[in-house]
Order: sequence, then C-alpha cells, then structure tokens
Amino acid sequence: MARRYWLMKSEPESFSIHDLQRAPGQTTFWDGVRNYQARNLLRDDLQVGDGVLFYHSNADPPAVAGTAQVARAGYPDPTQFDPKSGHHDPDARPDNPRWYVVDVKLDQIFKRAVGLPELRETAGLADMVLLRKGSRLSVQPVTAKEWNTIVKLGALVRH
Repeated sequence: MARRYWLMKSEPESFSIHDLQRAPGQTTFWDGVRNYQARNLLRDDLQVGDGVLFYHSNADPPAVAGTAQVARAGYPDPTQFDPKSGHHDPDARPDNPRWYVVDVKLDQIFKRAVGLPELRETAGLADMVLLRKGSRLSVQPVTAKEWNTIVKLGALVRH
C-alpha cells in the first residue's frame, strides 16, 4: 500500500512537538480523539510508515510545527478505560472499545513553523482539508503534493 499523509492537531500547551521530542524514543500514542470520524481514520486508515504533519492548533498563529510518522497502526485508546484519565469514557469496555490511537514517532521539527495564514496564501494548498470552512477534525488526510509543499516551506529559513 502506498504511503499516505495526514495532519494531526494538538494544542501545544497540552502536547507540543517538543513534548514528542522528549518522549521515550521520540514516540508516543496519539490519545484523546473523541470524534467518531477521526476515530475511524485512526482505527481503519492510518498505517505504519504514513507521514504526519504535526499541527499546533489553538496557537498564535496555528501552525504546522514539523513531521512525524505512524509507528504503530490503530489500537484501543487505553485512556478510555482509566477512570483517572481526562479522556475516560465510562461507556467504553475492553471487549468493545470505542476510541482508538496510533503511535507516532518524531520525524523532524521544522526550522520554522508554517502558520495558518501562510498555508492559506500558498499556491497548491487551496483545496487542503484544513483550509476548508468548518473543518475541525483533529485527524485529516493530506495529499502528497500538500505534504511536499508544506515540508519545503518548513525547511526554509525566513530572512
């Protein structure tokens, strides 16, 4: 199967790309997704080796901070079963999990974050899911062309 690309949103005050950098093996599971459409992507579509744009949402400005890759395909989110977790779901059961995670491993932190205003102004990104009105999914597909464009922008040093 061909490599696919995704954008995954995280609020940097909760978990930033620098937190991923400090994680053991620079790898962690992507937990807390509580939207069924995003859950389905995590459970069914994200595969080992897929590329991830790490997006800092709720930042000023929101921005793609770097890349990661899927290190383990979807499996039940362990936080849904933990009553002490902020992501606990009392209706989820181990024999019938409701929420899923993938493991992600840091690839690179961009030399400069690529902010939402710049994404909106960049040729070739107009159809990107992130830029569509009302698009709020925390996990969303990205085309190979969009991936390549954003990775190039992140490698540029602003003068």
